[in-house]
Amino acid sequence: MEPQVIDRPEKSRYEILAEPDAETGTETGAETAGFAEYHLSEGEIAFLHTEIDPRFGGRGLGGLLARGALDDARARGLRVLPYCPFIRGWIGKHPEYTELVPEARRARFGL
Repeated sequence: MEPQVIDRPEKSRYEILAEPDAETGTETGAETAGFAEYHLSEGEIAFLHTEIDPRFGGRGLGGLLARGALDDARARGLRVLPYCPFIRGWIGKHPEYTELVPEARRARFGL
């Protein structure tokens, strides 16, 4: 199974599901490999904290999670407030996502 990003609004977070043993080909079922917590309010989504389980480290799942969450925010027409350092840094490396951050607030986030 390819990693999958899903919104869990009841938990106020996006989660990335992945196989823990992808390198060995062992089929153990998908697990929550990480998450990006958010607060949703009045057309804005504030990303607060992102975390990847160390067992899944080094596989690029953090970037996949950021891209999936930001693509969903874009599709929903939400303005993004990247308080989370990981999401903020990821947007900085992928300028095509800068437009999601309100122009008047970009300087506050160093974007």
